[in-house]
Amino acid sequence: MPELPEVEVLRCSLSRRLLDRLIERIEVRTPALREPVDAAELERWVAGRRVRALRRRAKYLLIDLDGDATLIVHLGMSGRLTVVAEDEPLAPHEHLAFHLDRGERLRFVDPRRFGLIFARPTAQLEEDPHLAHLGVEPLDAALDGAYLARCARGRRGPVKNFVMDGRVVVGVGNIYASEALWRARIHPRRSVARIALRRWQRLAAAIKEVLAAAIEEGGTTLNDFADGEGNAGYFQVSLAVYGREGEPCPRCRRPIRRLALSGRSTFYCSACQR
Repeated sequence: MPELPEVEVLRCSLSRRLLDRLIERIEVRTPALREPVDAAELERWVAGRRVRALRRRAKYLLIDLDGDATLIVHLGMSGRLTVVAEDEPLAPHEHLAFHLDRGERLRFVDPRRFGLIFARPTAQLEEDPHLAHLGVEPLDAALDGAYLARCARGRRGPVKNFVMDGRVVVGVGNIYASEALWRARIHPRRSVARIALRRWQRLAAAIKEVLAAAIEEGGTTLNDFADGEGNAGYFQVSLAVYGREGEPCPRCRRPIRRLALSGRSTFYCSACQR
């Protein structure tokens, strides 16, 4: 599933292609995504408007348009947004297309159909139920050790589940949670009730480091991810523990182990992470 770095990479790549472009018309071929696509809503808020900015909130791509309108896209598990020529043949699972000026279209391809596409007045975004509950952005100054310690007060449970809770901090998905905990030398099963401020500070720094590194390398492509021009990411080459069960830890050379937390594969070093 595309996580925060992948959505940020997508935002940057699409910005180069979409800023100041006119969305002339919309084609909804398959409305049955995770939530049904409201073609009339898209026609009202998107068609005939120019793109003024591209932003990101958590794993949502926000495309701001003329007239206080925003197109919101979530890639789900397998979604892709790419800009192609107008006469490019339809791709398999191309469920929506935003036809642009200058003979191009922005197409949304999503084999598993867990993606979301909807539009809202820009001024009302913070009140939308998809966004209203979200925690702090991990790359903002608001995320530090003191913030994590405050959020953990009175809670128990594994620290990996805690940092993946979007009500606490957004966008730290399964891959990057494993990588950040390895960098911070914290066992993924350690209870949040047993983490001192010093370790919270180390973890906050590790989250920022691993996400920034992933963005710099174009994201992680394990299955479906590509940026707005169809390019794959390369951060998977730099992964220290995720998907590397049995391989030597880059730090101490002990074998990487795997365990399941909340049904997700979690990778760690039993020697380095306590």
